[in-house]
Order: sequence, then C-alpha cells, then structure tokens
Amino acid sequence: MVAPVDNLIRALSRLPGLGRRSAERAALALVRRPEALLDVLVAALQEARAEVCCCQVCGGFTSRGRTPCALCTDAARDDGVLCVVEEPSDIFPIERSGGFNGRYHALMGKLSPARQAGPDELRLGALAERVARGSVREVLLALSTDMEGDATAGYIGELLKPYGVRLTRLAFGLPADSGVGYSDPLTLKRAISGRVLCG
Repeated sequence: MVAPVDNLIRALSRLPGLGRRSAERAALALVRRPEALLDVLVAALQEARAEVCCCQVCGGFTSRGRTPCALCTDAARDDGVLCVVEEPSDIFPIERSGGFNGRYHALMGKLSPARQAGPDELRLGALAERVARGSVREVLLALSTDMEGDATAGYIGELLKPYGVRLTRLAFGLPADSGVGYSDPLTLKRAISGRVLCG
C-alpha cells in the first residue's frame, strides 16, 4: 500500500464507528475521486477546525462567532429545566427527538477512575454555578446507564442537594420497536421498576 493512502486509512480508522475495512473503503473512495470527495472533505475539515468551538454557557458545539449558542439564546426555551449530558454530541439526538425544550449543560465526560476523570476534569463547578443563580427548578440527567454514568449522577445529586432543585433522570426501558426477548436483564429490571400507568 502507498504510504499516504495507508496513513489516510489509519487516520480514518481512528474515528468512532469506522473499523479498518470501512476506513480502507472510505480512503480509497476519497483518493479515487479527489476533486469530488477529497477536496470537499479537506475544506470541510479545515472549516470545522477553524470555526467550531464549544459554547461558553452550555458546552455544546457552536461557531466562534456565535457564543453563547443558538440554544442558549433562544428566548422560547424553558430556563427552568436544565438537561445535563456527558458530551456536546449528546445534545443532537435529544434535539432531534423534539421532546425537550429547556437548556443544556455538557459535562465533557463522566466520572471515571479508569480514565482518571475526576470531578475537576468535568464542568461540574459551572453546573453548580448555573443552578445557584436560582432560575433552574429541575435538572434532568441524560447520562449513560453504565456504572460511571450512575456514579456521575450520584455525585451531581449530592452536589446540587443544597439548591433544592428537582433532580430527574431519563426513564429506563425498552427501546422503541423492540421486544422483551431482545432485552438484557438490566434493561428489563429498570423497565419494570420504572413502569407507568396505562390509560
């Protein structure tokens, strides 16, 4: 393999969701059609590198000329409900769902002793400051349901206890279009304990 192509494959394979074979297919498509694909990708990457940053308020992605971001400056959103997510990318699926109209706060990770991510590495101080201002009445934790996500949720609960805000967490349960037979025991246990009334 030609060294520049091999370097491109290695770089692409580091992206989430792209294994070696997918990265190889993508790299070969890019070098096969440089004007139509490679040049466009290079320009988009350079623009993203120069323009994309994190919002100074919520931590979500925005452009350098727009911080606070559009979600933080939208007057139609509910200031009283704050959704806490692990990463800025978690905001996109919540927005696509159309089920949330409050504000966001990205932690930039979760508590993880294995990755040496303690409270000081996360945006927990900024979260407490936002809640301390008094306009937030509910904090919705949209965190992973793994051990680290649970530990982070517990830490936030203790951190925010003095402010008397309502602390909620996304409901656990079966995914849409899925059945009991396809679910793992922990998901089923959480779905049973979080059951709701019908009708």
